[in-house]
Formats: sequence, C-alpha cells, structure tokens
Amino acid sequence: MDTQISIVVPVYKEEGNIRPFLTRLEPVLAQLGVKNEIIFVVDPGSDKTEEIILGEISRNNNIKMIIMSRRFGQPAATLAGIYGCSGQCCVVIDVDLQDPPEMIIDLYNKLGDGYEVVYATRRTRKGETRFKKFISVIGYRLIDRFSDVKIPPDTGDFRIMSRKVVKELVQLNDMSGYLRGLVAYVGFKQTRLEYDRDERHAGRGKYNSFIGSVRIGLNGLFGFTSKPLKFCLVFGCAMAVISFLLGGWYVLQKLLGWALTPGLSTTVLVVTFFSGIQLLVLGLVGEYVGRIYEEVKGRPTFIVDRRINFKLND
Repeated sequence: MDTQISIVVPVYKEEGNIRPFLTRLEPVLAQLGVKNEIIFVVDPGSDKTEEIILGEISRNNNIKMIIMSRRFGQPAATLAGIYGCSGQCCVVIDVDLQDPPEMIIDLYNKLGDGYEVVYATRRTRKGETRFKKFISVIGYRLIDRFSDVKIPPDTGDFRIMSRKVVKELVQLNDMSGYLRGLVAYVGFKQTRLEYDRDERHAGRGKYNSFIGSVRIGLNGLFGFTSKPLKFCLVFGCAMAVISFLLGGWYVLQKLLGWALTPGLSTTVLVVTFFSGIQLLVLGLVGEYVGRIYEEVKGRPTFIVDRRINFKLND
C-alpha cells in the first residue's frame, strides 16, 4: 500500500515540542485511516531534538528523520522534507503547535474536492506582539502588491499539496526556498481554509525570529518580481526632474538678486537627501545582484547528512 499522506515538520532546537506535537498529530492520522509518514527535518542543534525523535521512531515506524549537514534554515529544511516525501499528498506544519494538527483533517478533505493545494490562512494570531503583527501585515501587503504571482496574505507554510504540485516544486530548484511564493508560482487549482493561530506550546521560536522573518519576507519580495527595480527607475527620473527644477530656481534667484533660500543649510539638506536615495537604490539593486550570485553558483539549496528510517527506494 502506497503512502497516502506525508507530514513534513522542519525543526531546530525543539526538544520541548516533539512529544506534545506527536501526541496531538498521531490521533489525527489515525482518524484519517490512511497510510502515512511523519518526516522531521532537523537542522542540527545543541539540544536533544535528534535523540527524542530517535526514541519516537522506535515507538512508531511511520516516523522518519532527515538530518541536515549544518543549519540551512527553515525554508531549506522544509524543501528537504518535501523532496524526500513519498505520499500522494504532503502537509507542511510547524512543530510548536501554533498551527493545529487537528486541522489536517479539514485540509485533507478539502483537497479531495478537486484542489491541488489547500493553504491555511490565519484569522487571528495569539501570543504575538502588536509590533510583530504590524510588521507582518505590512510585509504581506508589500509582497502581495509587488509580486508577479498572487501570493496569499496572512498565510504561512501550513498547507497540504497534491503529488502533482510536489513534483513541480522539486523541478524548480529555487535557492530562496520561499515556499509560499513557489507554490503560488506553480499554480493549479488552489483554495484556503481559515483558522485561529495559537501560542507556542513551549520555548521560544528559533526559526521565527524577527530577523529570520524579515529575511524570508525579503525572499518573497525580491524573488518573485522585478517591480522594485522599475520603481527605482521611475523614482530616479522624478528626482532628476526635481533637481533640474531646483537648479533653475537657484539660477532665477541669482539673476533677480533674490536671497530667498539660504545657501549652506539647503545644500547640506539636498546632498544628504539624494545621498540617501542613492544608497537606497543601491541596496535594492544589491538584493537582486546577491540573489543572482547565489543562483549562478549552482550550489544545492541544502545538504543532507543522514536519512533515518527511510527505505532504499524512498
């Protein structure tokens, strides 16, 4: 009997969440009544995450583990699990129980209605500061506004995908690993289900730090559109026009003998303003150049150290 559903779980220093997560996930899979596999993808850390998962494998033969050669980050770990899964459909979910495992039943049933992707959209987000919520809203709206593909807002990696979508993701070989954008790029028939996101069960998020979230957001913004570069061109032209007009204004004052604009303070203001604009534009261009640099080297998105409890043909 072929595996029907694969559960991909990226983890990094999550020793306090492994067992509580399985305690809630395993009854859900039992209720579905289909052959399953649970794939933990471990970014190596200094805690007992690997040891705990090994103990759970000895108890449940459906649990598997992929251990990365070093810490590659959540996007790469997620892709490693997707590439390594064998199910007819694949669920991506975090281990911290912010995304409820019980919702997998609804996602699975909805996929059976003829969809290739069903993604979970956050209706509320418990346990997060107002600042983080504000940054998330701004980030999602920017990505949605500028992206060349429709990336759903307020949506993380929690979703279910058919085997057809998984095969297409494997072929993309994208270094950014921005799953939300990659799945949107692949296309096919997709829909959403809303849910209320809970607080973390234990510990602090190692993957979802502020800097990590910003980095992932930038991958979404710069990895799926060139509109920021076009914006720089338009903005640069506008600033050039303003500069010429400002220069003409100074010439007119000189010819008419007016002294309406002080010299030194205005000069400093103009120079610092346009210097800031130049640095901003250079930074935007640098983001694209850096991504081109990463892609042309052709290095793998991740490197696997060990695969535990996988069959030879998996």
